[in-house]
Amino acid sequence: MYQLTGVTKTYQKGRTQVQALRGVDLEINDGEFLAIQGPTGHGKTTLLQMLGGLDRPTSGSIVLAGQDLAELREAQVTQVRAQQIGFIFQTFNLIPTLSAQENVEVALVPAQVSGDERRSRAASMLTDLGLGERLGHLPAELSGGQQQRVAIARALVKRPKVLLADEPTGNLDEDTRDEIIVLLERLWTEYGLTMVLVTHDSSIARRAQRIGLMQNGKLSIRKDTRPVRQAVPADPSPAPAT
Repeated sequence: MYQLTGVTKTYQKGRTQVQALRGVDLEINDGEFLAIQGPTGHGKTTLLQMLGGLDRPTSGSIVLAGQDLAELREAQVTQVRAQQIGFIFQTFNLIPTLSAQENVEVALVPAQVSGDERRSRAASMLTDLGLGERLGHLPAELSGGQQQRVAIARALVKRPKVLLADEPTGNLDEDTRDEIIVLLERLWTEYGLTMVLVTHDSSIARRAQRIGLMQNGKLSIRKDTRPVRQAVPADPSPAPAT
């Protein structure tokens, strides 16, 4: 799914150069659930932005399904995001003047989906997430947990292969946090998603198959519970006589 090689990112802040990423190498398998932790300001969100094509590396390659996002033109990266990648953010990022259903429909506009199909798919996704009775509600009329469900529906309505979540439970109380992470796990399994989740919450990170730790722009893996792939045994039968 993803192959990152030697990824660096340097920002200019006044007269100072900030090295947000320092030679990150990472492979993410198709269908994997990876959590990324680390102190604030050490590169977690920057790495997620690279995976989502929201920013470009200073050097290195970011290959998603055979395409190097670092080498694609901006229009091509936009197309990849529209078709293959769903995003969930801590602050929900819902449009306050649009209803829950309209906020979800927005994700289908870049894919040039017809109006009728947009409405149908948005309503179906929200209903699947338990918001069938809230389709016409504005964000201000929804609880924090309901707003995050709308954001999840917006991310998934376009049927992406990858789901990137940046602190998706950071603004929620403990009970709602647990509901949302259980929901994300269910959707990861049902939709066969590759899911990368940035979190400060160790109880959430422990639910992932792997935990990556970002420190000073460098990534290390500190937990890996992915199923071990069994080697194919050699054929024990003797070779035919010649």
